[in-house]
Amino acid sequence: MKKVIKMTPKRVAFVQAARETLGESTNLVDRADILSVVEESGMSYPQWLVKGDTLKKSRGLFHLPNDRGEIGDVTIQNTSGPVPSEIREAVSASVQMASAVGVMEEQESYVPEKFEGYVPWGNFNILKEVIKSRIFYPLFITGLSGNGKTLMVKEICARMKREFVRANITVETDEDDLIGGFRLLNGETVWHDGPVVTAMKRGSLLLLDEIDLASNKIMCLQPVLEGSSIYLKKIGKWVHPAEGFNVVATANTKGQGSDDGRFIGTNVMNESFLERFPVTIEQTYPTNKIEEKILVNELAKRDKVENEFVGNLVKWADVIRKTFYEGGVDEIISTRRLVHIVNAFSIFDDKMKAISMCISRFDTETKESFLDLYSKVDAGVSVEDIMSANDSVDEDDDEEEIDF
Repeated sequence: MKKVIKMTPKRVAFVQAARETLGESTNLVDRADILSVVEESGMSYPQWLVKGDTLKKSRGLFHLPNDRGEIGDVTIQNTSGPVPSEIREAVSASVQMASAVGVMEEQESYVPEKFEGYVPWGNFNILKEVIKSRIFYPLFITGLSGNGKTLMVKEICARMKREFVRANITVETDEDDLIGGFRLLNGETVWHDGPVVTAMKRGSLLLLDEIDLASNKIMCLQPVLEGSSIYLKKIGKWVHPAEGFNVVATANTKGQGSDDGRFIGTNVMNESFLERFPVTIEQTYPTNKIEEKILVNELAKRDKVENEFVGNLVKWADVIRKTFYEGGVDEIISTRRLVHIVNAFSIFDDKMKAISMCISRFDTETKESFLDLYSKVDAGVSVEDIMSANDSVDEDDDEEEIDF
């Protein structure tokens, strides 16, 4: 006796569209097949086909029923005839209306585009291996601002053609933002999946960006970080994580707050929540050689070659970072800040103007000392000589900050 599932007009329409796209004899489909049908037909993603075990044949493979709902290697008989045009039109209209307000995320492609000129470095290969394994293994990436944490995760997904769903965390982020909630659509309330549920259903990589800004409301993700299913109490449904789903969190701290006040707004996070991350990866700034390559590639996008300028910028940033780590200055030049500078140079074609504009957010004294330092680097003063001069100043007066 064949297993039979209930068929609605929408389900029949999708089944017929699938066989039009994939072939009349198609009885089994994987997620790639389903996405191709969705893209070709403009219909919504058939959660009824992939959720639960009813239609699941094996890992990532699903039975495609016939129009009567029969499952298995059955003879395809289109006994119901073509789906009436009014039903197809109604399905299409509902999809278009929902898409207009972002309800039907399943129609979109979540695979990010590759970043032109990206240079793999640091923890890139470690993270790549975890994502490639498709094993659920949450990662916590910590490091100072502007050192490529988020971009690294996104670029790996782009290169591996993995779906990437990003949730930007703030102190106001709550369960409604993450899991989902009701939204107003044409005068009616319609359920809208949040980024967490979207990623779980699709088997995507979920990025929780700046997670250390979160309040205790983030605790709603405890079962998610355990790889468990979650219950959507507002609509009475369970969501099961699809194969390939994983979570990566980024933060400027390790979840213990910011004692020096550099990252105001970061919070001391619940210890049991942090324990759900098996691994913490510490992201530093790239080596001088890697950083030079990053800046050269950035300039190449604008058909510019300024290797000497790039080398000087990297030396300049290196001195500032060493001095920062020693407590001599309160500000630091990130890799992102260096990219801003070369982009400004591409626009204005003036090195000092580009640097000055991009460090103007620092206080006047810091800005002037950084500009003075760059002038010394540009004049050919070695890093060793600059650091020796700084050490001499520090010995003369331990109480004063180093003035380059």
